Amino acid sequence: FFHGFYAEEKLVGSLASMSTSERIKAIQKMPETMKKKREIRNKVLKEITKKSRHRSTQLSCCTQCLQGTVVSFRRFGNSLSERFHLLHLWHKTLKIIGAEFGTSVLSYFIFLKWLLTFNIFSFLINFSFITIPQFVAAEPNNLSFTGLELLTGAGYFQQTVLYYGFYTNATICKIENGLSYNMQLAYIFTVGIYFVICFLILLFSMAKSFCRNFITPQTYSGNASKLLCTWDFNINNEKAVKLKQKNLSTQIKEDLTEVNREVLNFSVTERVVRIVIHLVSWVASLGTAVAACAGVYFLSINNLKLFVKGHKNDLESQAAMLVLPIVASLLNAFIPFFYSWLGHLERFQTPGHQIYVTITRNIILKISIVGILCYYWLNIVAASESQCWETLVGQDIYRLVLVDFIFCLLGSFFGEFLQRIIGTTVCVSLGLPEFDIGRNVLDLIYAQTLTWIGIFFSPLLPGIQMISFSIVFYVKKVSLMMNCQPPRKVWRTAQMTTSFMFLLFFPSFLGVLSVIGVTVWRIKPSEECGPFRGLSSVYAAVSEWIKILENYTASKWVVWIYHNLITSELFFFILSILVLIFTYLYWQIIEGRKTMTKLLHKQIIN
Repeated sequence: FFHGFYAEEKLVGSLASMSTSERIKAIQKMPETMKKKREIRNKVLKEITKKSRHRSTQLSCCTQCLQGTVVSFRRFGNSLSERFHLLHLWHKTLKIIGAEFGTSVLSYFIFLKWLLTFNIFSFLINFSFITIPQFVAAEPNNLSFTGLELLTGAGYFQQTVLYYGFYTNATICKIENGLSYNMQLAYIFTVGIYFVICFLILLFSMAKSFCRNFITPQTYSGNASKLLCTWDFNINNEKAVKLKQKNLSTQIKEDLTEVNREVLNFSVTERVVRIVIHLVSWVASLGTAVAACAGVYFLSINNLKLFVKGHKNDLESQAAMLVLPIVASLLNAFIPFFYSWLGHLERFQTPGHQIYVTITRNIILKISIVGILCYYWLNIVAASESQCWETLVGQDIYRLVLVDFIFCLLGSFFGEFLQRIIGTTVCVSLGLPEFDIGRNVLDLIYAQTLTWIGIFFSPLLPGIQMISFSIVFYVKKVSLMMNCQPPRKVWRTAQMTTSFMFLLFFPSFLGVLSVIGVTVWRIKPSEECGPFRGLSSVYAAVSEWIKILENYTASKWVVWIYHNLITSELFFFILSILVLIFTYLYWQIIEGRKTMTKLLHKQIIN
């Protein structure tokens, strides 16, 4: 006992004498559990504090306080990082899914978690800078709440902070001669800055995911290192050991499948037949998408006529509001099953090819439906006789998001639970269903696209989507564990998450930017509601603010930036050239790294 105590004291003393970086590396290399490493680190920090106190007679008071503050902040940061690690959202659940079903299914849940963080961030931004100030200037709501508003989004919710039309166009100032809050500028800058941040986050996430999955040295390191060098010897819990074994086993199977993939040789006749099947499948999928878009367009026109003729709060009118979102959700729910059947009919060589083709067909369908709805909102609803067309658009998007969420839950029941019942009792040859990655991922992208479009018309919509994504995660997890089987063909899908992010960026996010841009610069706001009432366009609020700033000397720099940068075509032209140059240089560095990694790998093999 005394020998062990003396050895530990000696270790702590030697670590305390090291520099910070050397001490961190030494603790990381110790063959101890994480709990033991934390204990050693805390003892080292205490030892450093004691030594600093002993030297207090030689140091000035300011230096002593500075050292104590640095040590305290370091200990606080370490404890805070430990707490965040413990609160890491769904960390254990994702490990279990990856071990049981492989990285292909895991990529869906990682993507869902990533979208959830997007909506949490959006909700906090909008609620802090738009909704809370509106509460200060809000008038009482005289409408009665019946409960149907939860489904339709109309009625009582029209006079709440949920929709654009409720927000004031006045400058909020509760104290005379005190600070004021311009709701017009707060609304447009909050939404604008949020989209700029999203743009940067998406670009950074795609670049990071691409580097990790396409050009990192681990891609070329082979399976030997994964088999011999990736075991974590700090794991001592039996369940954790079994989970780690399963995870490594699944990853090695996926890598071996990639290496041993057979290249099938077809005869000329077989190739012609396969090409004909592919062409017929694409014609059928595109024709189905066109027919679905035509149906949604004509239904939306009739839907608007119903609202313009007379908006009543009876049950029939409330039910009529749900026709458009129900039809759109039905099309989005059942047509992908037809696309999946076409994918099985085409008999692709790898599951990856089938999933990518199915995703492409689904993205064409869903983005086309969203595009038709955006045309309907910006060209027909905006020009209608409605007193507040922005609120009407917000209600449409609310109903679409809500009904899509309900259909997502029903799809887990009817699409997976019933398939399991049929596959295990009625037709045993079918077996358990597999998790449809392509269809489920496109459902998430469709829902997130609606949320981004709806942020301008319904600022609190990300909060609703945040709740729905959380519920979807748990429902899909339970359905996956109870109803689905692992993929019959094990395959590696490290690039899948990168593909999901790219689809979210284009055409989803860039399409949303186009819609928001047309709304801000081209469409005239309603005359009787919203923060931009009475203006020729939403952007006119910024132009009027700049005119006011021209009268103040201290704000000349803002005016100069606006006239010489923001409204200058030359500035954006130069910026685009610089971005292209940096992109080209970045790709050259990537190619150089890939070449060096391959050469290094060959040298190691030789």
